[in-house]
Amino acid sequence: MTDLPTRLLASLAPWRNAPSWCVALSGGLDSSVLLHLLALLSRQHALPPLRAIHIHHGLQVAADAWPQLCQQRCDALGIELQVIHVTVAPGASLEQGARDARYRAFAEALRPAEVLLTAQHREDQAETILFRLLRGAGVRGLAAMPVQRPLGTGRLVRPLLAVGREELERYAAQQGLEWIDDPSNTDCRFSRNYLRHDVFPVLTQRWPQAAQSLARSAAHLEEARVLLEELAQQDLLQARTASGFEWLALPSLDLPTLRALSPARQRNALQSWLAEYTRLPDSRHWAGWESVRDAADGSRALWRLTDGELHRCGDRIWWLAGDWLKPQPPTQPWRDPGRPLALIDNGCVRISGGVPQGLVQIRYRQGGEMLQVPGRGQRDLKRLLNEQHLPLFVRARLPLLFEGERLLAVANLPSLAQDQWQLHWSAPTNAQGLR
Repeated sequence: MTDLPTRLLASLAPWRNAPSWCVALSGGLDSSVLLHLLALLSRQHALPPLRAIHIHHGLQVAADAWPQLCQQRCDALGIELQVIHVTVAPGASLEQGARDARYRAFAEALRPAEVLLTAQHREDQAETILFRLLRGAGVRGLAAMPVQRPLGTGRLVRPLLAVGREELERYAAQQGLEWIDDPSNTDCRFSRNYLRHDVFPVLTQRWPQAAQSLARSAAHLEEARVLLEELAQQDLLQARTASGFEWLALPSLDLPTLRALSPARQRNALQSWLAEYTRLPDSRHWAGWESVRDAADGSRALWRLTDGELHRCGDRIWWLAGDWLKPQPPTQPWRDPGRPLALIDNGCVRISGGVPQGLVQIRYRQGGEMLQVPGRGQRDLKRLLNEQHLPLFVRARLPLLFEGERLLAVANLPSLAQDQWQLHWSAPTNAQGLR
C-alpha cells in the first residue's frame, strides 16, 4: 500500500486546477491530520493556495477555546484561518441542526470555484450507511456521503473516505500531532456516537472488516444512484415541455408524461427534479404526490413540502416557493408610470405603448372586475382569465392596471388591455425557496 500523503495527492488530482483549497478544520483528529498532510504536500508540489475555516457552534463551554487552538495550529503551518460563529436552530435533532448551520456557513464562505476539503473517513462512511439503513433510507440515502458535490459557489470534496481511522491515528502519532477531543463525541444519547461506541465494536468483533464492507456497499449503491439519476433525467427531458406561460419563469412539468410512467419511475423522476428545490420526504409520505396526480380536473390540488409547494393546474405541475407563497400583495399607487414600479413581494411592472394621463394604481383581483375588451365590449375578468387558461395560483398575484375604477390592462396578457396600453410584469422567482 502506498503511503498516506501519496494516496491523498492522487485522490485530489481532479481538483488540482481549482483557484484555492479550503480545509474544514474542527481541530479534531481527522481534520488536524488532513490539514497537516495538505501543508506537507503544498511544500512538495504545486498545489492551489490553502486556507482553513473553523466553525464555532457555541453549543458547549469547552468549544470557546477551540478557535484559538486552531489558530495556533494554522500559524505553525503558515495557513490562513477563518473562524465563523453560527447559531444552531432549535429542533428535534441537535446533530442535524448543527450540521445544517455548519454547511450553510461553509456555502456562504466558499469563494467561486473553491474546493472545501472535509476529513470524513471510512468509518464515518460506514456509520452513515448503517444509520440511514436503520432509518429506512432508499438508494439515494444509502449511497451515503459522496466523494464530491456542489456547495455554494464551490465544491465539497471528501478525499479521505477510503482511509481508515486507525491509519489517521498512526499518522498523527508519527508526526507528534495534537488534537481536540470534543466531549460531545462520547455522549451516546446522540445516534452516531451510539453506533460508534456501542454498536461498531460489537460488529467488528464478529466481522473485523465491517467498516470496509459497509463502505464498499455504499460505493455499489452510489453506482445504482447514478443509474437512477440518468433514468430520471431521460424521463424529465420528456416532461419539460413548454408551459405556454414561460414569462412566469417557474419550474413545471407535463403531467400526462409523468402519468405514463410506472409509479416507481414517477417517484424517481420527481425526486431528482424536486431535490434542487426542497428537502424530500421519506417513502412513507409520498401520498401527497398521488393526491396531486389523481385529483379531478379543475381542482386546486397541491402538495406542501418543506421548502415550498407542488401545485397542479390542469395537465401541469408547478413548483412554488418564496414570494409565491406569501399573502396577496396590497394595492400600490404608481406615481410615475413612465418608470418601472417595484411591487411588494411580487416582482416589478412597466408600461409600454403610452403612459396613462390620470392617477393609476396596481391592484389585484378581488372578484367582480370588468374589462372593456376591444371588439367584445365589457367582459368579466374571471371568464377572460379562464379563456386564457391562466394557472389558478397566478391569479391572485397577477397585476392589474387601474385608472380610478377603470381597469386598463392585465399584466402579460396582451389581448386583455384597452387602447394602446400594455402592462409588462417581471414575476417573482422561487429564489427564496431554493436550498
